[in-house]
Amino acid sequence: MEFSIKSGSPEKHRSACVVVGVFEARKLTLAAEVIDKAANNYLSDVIRRGDMEGKAGSTLLLHDVPSTLCERVLLVGLGKEKEFREKEYCSAIRSAVNALNATGAVDGALFLTGCAVKKRTLAWRIRQAAIIAEESVYRFEQFKSKKDYVRRPLRKLTLVIERRNELALAEEALAQGLAIARGVALARDLGNLPGNVCTPGYLAETARQMAHDHALDCKVLERAEMEALGMHSLLSVAKGSHQPPKLIVLHYKGANAGTGRGKGAQAKPLVLVGKGITFDSGGISLKPGLEMDEMKFDMCGAASVLGALKAVAQMKLPINLTVLVPTSENMPGGAASKPGDIVTSMSGQTIEILNTDAEGRLILCDALTYAERFDPDTVIDVATLTGACVIALGHVATGLFANDEGLARELLHAGDEAQDRAWQMPLWEDYQDLLKSNFADMANIGGRAAGSVSAACFLSRFTKKFVWAHLDIAGTAWKSGADKGATGRPVALLTHYLLKRAGKLN
Repeated sequence: MEFSIKSGSPEKHRSACVVVGVFEARKLTLAAEVIDKAANNYLSDVIRRGDMEGKAGSTLLLHDVPSTLCERVLLVGLGKEKEFREKEYCSAIRSAVNALNATGAVDGALFLTGCAVKKRTLAWRIRQAAIIAEESVYRFEQFKSKKDYVRRPLRKLTLVIERRNELALAEEALAQGLAIARGVALARDLGNLPGNVCTPGYLAETARQMAHDHALDCKVLERAEMEALGMHSLLSVAKGSHQPPKLIVLHYKGANAGTGRGKGAQAKPLVLVGKGITFDSGGISLKPGLEMDEMKFDMCGAASVLGALKAVAQMKLPINLTVLVPTSENMPGGAASKPGDIVTSMSGQTIEILNTDAEGRLILCDALTYAERFDPDTVIDVATLTGACVIALGHVATGLFANDEGLARELLHAGDEAQDRAWQMPLWEDYQDLLKSNFADMANIGGRAAGSVSAACFLSRFTKKFVWAHLDIAGTAWKSGADKGATGRPVALLTHYLLKRAGKLN
């Protein structure tokens, strides 16, 4: 879809459809008032008759509104004016784009971006509008012989602002929003691919193509190289699969003077680590067959860090960013790891594998140890790690664990800014006892109680040398049921955090 920024009066805007808002209690937004005045109270009459009450998410399409240059006017309900905040704004944008896409209007002018949102800037409104619009028209149909029919899909969206002197600011915010949206789309595409297509090798090729497209440095470690490094924890997960494991390493070097805690090209990198289990059968600790197809989404952590990297590269942020993707299948087989096996991680710590379905932490721990060689400023890992996190937080918030309170606050703030929220969970030393093993330095599971916490505690044992956070996205990376599919979370959270670190978030 094509986007543009303009200023101007709604009744003079030539387009297939102009979108304005209506609050409850028959209160028109400023843009709607301008149209209403030009049209001799046409909108007011419609509202007075009860055709539009302004309830949040409601829409009403009007044709041939007098004294306007557009073909249609779309009224979007905004709910109660006193309660109009971030959530309501985002919902209104989503309703507007969905309605535009359904009307057959090939272009639309969105005046909702002129609606004030408490404690949020114009740049925030523009950025969110772009992200939500792209998300709303996203389709994953590459394996369908017959595509879902959409009558004349929306092709162009103009985001309208009130003041011309803010055009430059709005253009920058739009560019950021579109970069984030494309990163989200990449993460969704990768997550939605079936496991027979999106293998560890496929992720490696995707990384190489990204490196070519965005002038990144790329290295893919193969099994022999990982063996030489002592990554026996990571490699233990791949033993039952015919697909060879990979460790993907991508470097984006965009830092300039004053960025990060170093300067220029020597600035310490921010490191993102994404769990890349391209299919998780559970291994010998086999999962139930019901809904096992959704285990193709177990690489959504990898997809999200690749998506965030794509967004950063498109925005050309002045930071150094390294992305690590340990990737493998977790399959049963004659060579597969067995419950009770003991492996030695790259760090030298030994792990008793009590459950082969707790494999994500086994590949992440070696990747976290590998991250030490880059002398990182900060390390953030992202993983669909535990069903326990879904029980704790449902499908609304991502679980956040951190060994540094400052980093935790930054990520929580970024999640609020991005409307991609996280919730901080405890990482107290008291929980470490859950991982005791009679035969090794630690077990890979800690029992049913506090499952997401014990998983984070396991990872924390490999992060003593740097500032670190862990995002458990098991409840937020994909949806089930009629809307089944990858969400692209937490690309928006990560990119807003990186924008802030780069000093580019208005």
